[in-house]
Amino acid sequence: MKIEKPLYPFTAIVGQEQMKKALILNAINPNLGGVLIRGEKGTAKSTAVRALAKLLPEREEIKECLYHCDPANQTHWCESCGSQYNEVANIPSHKGKMRVVDLPVSATEDRLIGTLDIEHAIKKGEKRFETGILAKANRNILYVDEVNLLDDHLVDVLLDSAAMGVNTIEREGVSYTHPSRFILVGTMNPEEGDLRPQLLDRFGMVVEVGAEQDPEKRMTVIRNRLGYEQNPETFCKAFEQQQNDLCQSIEAAKKILPSVVYEDAILEMAALIGIELKVDGHRADLSMIKTAMTIAAYHGRTEVVKTDLLEAAELVLPHRMRRTPFEEQHYKPARIKEIIDRF
Repeated sequence: MKIEKPLYPFTAIVGQEQMKKALILNAINPNLGGVLIRGEKGTAKSTAVRALAKLLPEREEIKECLYHCDPANQTHWCESCGSQYNEVANIPSHKGKMRVVDLPVSATEDRLIGTLDIEHAIKKGEKRFETGILAKANRNILYVDEVNLLDDHLVDVLLDSAAMGVNTIEREGVSYTHPSRFILVGTMNPEEGDLRPQLLDRFGMVVEVGAEQDPEKRMTVIRNRLGYEQNPETFCKAFEQQQNDLCQSIEAAKKILPSVVYEDAILEMAALIGIELKVDGHRADLSMIKTAMTIAAYHGRTEVVKTDLLEAAELVLPHRMRRTPFEEQHYKPARIKEIIDRF
């Protein structure tokens, strides 16, 4: 029997605080729209994503369901679970871990959304669906490395599914719909090209990562990595308590989140920030409020305060700020703070 090497612990990642925060917030609230991580190679982007999935606790899944449906949330069940268990009191379930589902840059549309067997549907009058990556991603993390190199049409399909929470396949008048609610994480190196602004805007958050420039932190990066490679089990054991503490914080925040409230003044602040920064549309405003609510829950509070909004703005605004050709638009936290301080 092959023994799996333990994954590098999430809490052992040095620096990259914005990236780690964005991933944690999306784990607490998968409705935030995911995160795009931009930066050079070797900055723990992939390591952080896989470590986060390992960190999260097991959850209940309906047995033998292709989409890992939650037995406690009938609203988001697939057709099969809805027809089988609608009247059943004791739904067969088991514990399962959140997984990272990879979407390769070379993937075709059929591999992403799945395929319908049209011949079988015509002959038998039954839908036969072969699941794609979006089916496997339901209730999991969908990870797209080098998302900027993915075909624009596939990015559109991917982001539509992430926004709607469902995937619909239509072929020759036959259609099939299944749940597809996932945490979308994309990574890219800006030197290899960028995403179109319309697609960039669809990501709830964008964070920039880079190599550590502080000598002490850089030494810790080296020391940690060498310690992990020398003895993974011992290294992971040393971070066990930190991992457990973070896991409990995430679970506690999930329970608090539905109770989080905000005053109209918070909405007014978000609206004024969007207007004064000349952000297109309303997606940024909504993302700011939802992220601020999640930050409040993560800090153990049931009411959004000004600092939550400021913290949220740093994650959801920089990539949405309007810019003209050849102009570098820089996010200025002081400007946001100035608007918030008026209240």
